[in-house]
Amino acid sequence: MTGYYIIIGLFMLISWFVGNKLKSKFRHYSKVFLANGMSGREIAEKMLADNGIHDVQVISTPGQLTDHYNPGDKTVNLSEVVYNERNAAAAAVAAHEVGHAVQHAVGYNMLQFRSKMVPMVSLASRLNQWILMLGLIVMASSKNATLLWIGIFLFAVTTAFAFITLPVEYDASNRALAWLKGSNMVLPNEYDGAKDSLKWAARTYVVAAIGSLAQLLYFVMMALGGRKE
Repeated sequence: MTGYYIIIGLFMLISWFVGNKLKSKFRHYSKVFLANGMSGREIAEKMLADNGIHDVQVISTPGQLTDHYNPGDKTVNLSEVVYNERNAAAAAVAAHEVGHAVQHAVGYNMLQFRSKMVPMVSLASRLNQWILMLGLIVMASSKNATLLWIGIFLFAVTTAFAFITLPVEYDASNRALAWLKGSNMVLPNEYDGAKDSLKWAARTYVVAAIGSLAQLLYFVMMALGGRKE
């Protein structure tokens, strides 16, 4: 299991670096105030209206980095700082989350596929760690890797979900940036700040996906190694 902990430690370190870089970027661009004076809520509502979406509500949600779009109740949930603030970082996040609402409205295929995976991923996430652990114990005592392969399959489902999330997130950011620029909502320096903020936000998803793949490959090698012994 030493190799597994090395992989976990390495990607925890990378994730920590990217996460801190993201927070640093948002702190920096939170000081770049919008010349139009609009809050994150107003940016989100304007983008919804410009895309002909009138059945989605923009609401405030507690916490930091808790921003998300809920397709179930059609709400764009913005953290309090994004909802109320009037800066490039808030504009970027608000427009990104509306980007998901636009995806939902136009039937973006990757978002639909991702949504269909949610029930299976939820089940796999609850079970895979326990089954993997038991599978490793059984394989060590009996050389039978069947249970471990079941755990690997469940882990593969969550890994696939992480990679399917990538085009969904990048597409939402591209829609956000295209609207911010095309509608002249921000000045060039404000646009650059929004773009940089979303770039680092996307990298957190990339690190998570690659980290999940690395863990998956480790367990596959464990299963194959156990079978050969």
